[in-house]
Amino acid sequence: MLRKQEASKVDNERKPSRGLGATIKRIWSYLADHKSLMILVLMMVVVSSALALLGPFLIGWGIDEYFATKSTDGFTWLLIGLAAVYGFHSLSLWLQSYWMIGIAQKTVYTMRKQLFTHFHKLPIDFFNKRQHGELMSRITNDIENVSATLNSSVIQIFSSVLTLVGTLAVMIWLSPLLTLVTMIIVPLMFWGMKWITNRTGKLYKEQQRRLGEMNGYIEETISGQKIIKSFSQEAKVIEEFRIKNEQLKQSGYWAQTFTGFIPKLMNMLNNLSFTIVAAVGGYFALKGMVSIGTIVIFTEYSRQFTRPLNDLSNQFNTLLSAVAGADRVFDILDTDEEAIDESEASALSVIAGEVEFKAVSFSYEKGGDTVSDLSFKAEAGESVALVGPTGAGKSTIINLISRFYEPESGIILIDGNDSKKITRESLRTQMAFVLQDSFLFQGSIRENIRYGRLDATDEEVEQAAKAANAHSFIARLPDGYDTELSQDDAGISQGQKQLLSIARAILADPSILILDEATSSIDTITELKIQEALQLLLKGRTSFIIAHRLNTIKNADQIIVIESGHIIEKGSHEELLEQEGFYHGLYTSQLEKKC
Repeated sequence: MLRKQEASKVDNERKPSRGLGATIKRIWSYLADHKSLMILVLMMVVVSSALALLGPFLIGWGIDEYFATKSTDGFTWLLIGLAAVYGFHSLSLWLQSYWMIGIAQKTVYTMRKQLFTHFHKLPIDFFNKRQHGELMSRITNDIENVSATLNSSVIQIFSSVLTLVGTLAVMIWLSPLLTLVTMIIVPLMFWGMKWITNRTGKLYKEQQRRLGEMNGYIEETISGQKIIKSFSQEAKVIEEFRIKNEQLKQSGYWAQTFTGFIPKLMNMLNNLSFTIVAAVGGYFALKGMVSIGTIVIFTEYSRQFTRPLNDLSNQFNTLLSAVAGADRVFDILDTDEEAIDESEASALSVIAGEVEFKAVSFSYEKGGDTVSDLSFKAEAGESVALVGPTGAGKSTIINLISRFYEPESGIILIDGNDSKKITRESLRTQMAFVLQDSFLFQGSIRENIRYGRLDATDEEVEQAAKAANAHSFIARLPDGYDTELSQDDAGISQGQKQLLSIARAILADPSILILDEATSSIDTITELKIQEALQLLLKGRTSFIIAHRLNTIKNADQIIVIESGHIIEKGSHEELLEQEGFYHGLYTSQLEKKC
């Protein structure tokens, strides 16, 4: 947990910000995929903005035309015209909102799909160094943040800009002098907005980062409840959560506090503008410089001029929050995928299973070798056991065979072919894994076994379960093969989970089999069942077995002893005992412990 938290922290600090403009441009590229609808939305924005300007103008004109002259000729048509203007204004607002919601949902659907697809193209190392909950936060919270902003902010920004430009143009046309008076407060608005947004942008990014970290912590503590309770560490994790929650509260508090300044500032300046226009306009009216209708138009337009500024400032802060979320999504999308297969790589339909390492070296981190100058050969159908202390490099060998990582030097041959010349998909489809911690998906037992080969029939699934000695316990379950497994596999034991994993591997019918501590946490009776199933699974397949219980690998064709990334011994069980080296000492010590 701590390693992932540190890696995530370093990763966040290391990644440079794209900048507001670059991120907005990238979001816009998604919206551009729906040009037809966007054009309709923009047309409705233009219409609604124009009608919003026309309404006050008609009211002011009506005051001069009818009230000042006390004439009623055509007044009914003015009322009908005003009703039509405000009616169509409401309709245009509804249409642009309806269409924009569709665009927003299609956009975030595409982003979410791309992100989830990209997750499955990233190397294993990416997931090993990051909190899973934090990654989940990016595909849920961050994308939903973008969705909420697109639903409203895009329209609001366009509408505000058009209203601002249109209002200013009409105001200048009516009275340049009153327009100049109205502009007095604009510098104050821009100065206030700049002061606020310089702070909110950083705070929203910090808030999104803290939220992701807290989600990651929650996911890990929920997954590790047994460990937490076993070691009575409830108080510790509650305190750690309190700290993370406090950090999120602080970043959210200050982000919302600074954002809250905006409407207060704008309302104050709005009222100030109204007061100035009313006072100066009244003076001009008394001097006969403007009509009363013009003053009415100006007071309304002064509000319409400051309201778009207010809306733009509010939406800009909302946009900053969305950009912070989008930036975290793009961080993942810009992460390099698992290295693509070489252009000359070919797919092998059948693999016999011969594996050879020639002077292979590899390291997870720069500056030291995890494994160094490894050379050995496993014939097709041969079982190879990997033995050595924790951290010796056993799992690294498996990762290299599976091409989860590539060797830094040397070559790995599969059936005499450089593994780099074989496509990863064709290689991995002919491999199967039975790991110490068997992973089962939420779904039925039948679906979990069928995961080994999706086109398998129900009969083939049951045959695989019988071969794995899993059929008897499955038959005793209330719903048999249709029994639904919960997310934490509650209801079945660790040994039963292992039997299901073996059944899944049998159904896959692999050429190369990986067994990583497959029986390390199993009781003796269940181990006998598993060993019996494994013998059937191992038959005729090249297998690599990692085991600390040496009595489980006595029948392996070849045992490779690894220490500090080097092969120190190699041979059969009997040959290694005769050498009286490292393996002999390890084996005899285990025998003594049993006695």
